[in-house]
Amino acid sequence: MNPAEIQQFAQTVADNMEKVIVGKREAIELLMVALLCEGHVLIEDVPGVGKTMLARALATSLGLSFKRLQCTPDLLPNDITGVSVFNQRSGEFEFRPGPTFSHLLLADEINRATPRTQSALLESMGEGQVTADGITYPLPQPFIVMATQNPIEYEGTFPLPEAQLDRFLLKLAVGYPSPADENQMVLNLQREHPITAIGQVVDGAQVLDLRRQVWEVHVDDTVRDYAVRLVHATRSHPDVALGASPRGSLALFKTAQARAAVLGRDFVIPDDIKALAAPTLAHRLIISPAARLKNVEARHVVHELLASVPVPGARGRTAPGRQSAAGAGAA
Repeated sequence: MNPAEIQQFAQTVADNMEKVIVGKREAIELLMVALLCEGHVLIEDVPGVGKTMLARALATSLGLSFKRLQCTPDLLPNDITGVSVFNQRSGEFEFRPGPTFSHLLLADEINRATPRTQSALLESMGEGQVTADGITYPLPQPFIVMATQNPIEYEGTFPLPEAQLDRFLLKLAVGYPSPADENQMVLNLQREHPITAIGQVVDGAQVLDLRRQVWEVHVDDTVRDYAVRLVHATRSHPDVALGASPRGSLALFKTAQARAAVLGRDFVIPDDIKALAAPTLAHRLIISPAARLKNVEARHVVHELLASVPVPGARGRTAPGRQSAAGAGAA
């Protein structure tokens, strides 16, 4: 593998996106991680912080097709996947693809769609395909779903079921910009929106090869064990009714590899695991009713576990001779 190639790819895309999304480098890099892991992203944040622009800027920078789906209670599954229409000339039904047939699908306010409509995305997110009228249609590659939801307004919404949440590789928030960044945003918007000025800076098809390279990033046995122990700890925490599934372990493992590559390394260190624990695990935890009454949040549980689960290579926490090169680099 060539970590320098992956790092250059990610930096080029991130620099271009920052012309639109000012001061949110961390969120942009998390999107790059998801892209390199064939993963989908759930963005939970208040309106107006740039969630849609984030998706548009990514698609434009990669030169990939982009579709935006506004989720409403009356949205039907066929409105997402597509519908078969009878052609009177040929006397046959023809399948007309829905917005799912794009490289990047933005499902805006996904929790406003009914559970039946939400479930229409499960097959495309899990298998990269759509089945309609008994026929399976492959989706274009690379394919990524970015979904948004408002954490404040819950009237007329349908909470995402656990199975749906588990399909999202990462959950993140954009957050409000700092005064300096917001000032720069206003300045950038004086003549035209920056999204109209940016263009494609890399070949989106290159993502497929870079994904294969990410799998070659080395993960030391002690670092892999650290990730698994973190996930297992979520299942025994007193404030958690249901811990992260094995899919959570896989998500943490894969995203750590991608983050290492994005930062120009061909090996994973414990800091990669720490940085991605909350985005990959928090949305997979179900907090117990008693803990919710005490305002305990899943991300707080993850941070608590990061402080309590021993880190490989940390002084006094591992047996002599077990400190790996990866662990030593993070200690």
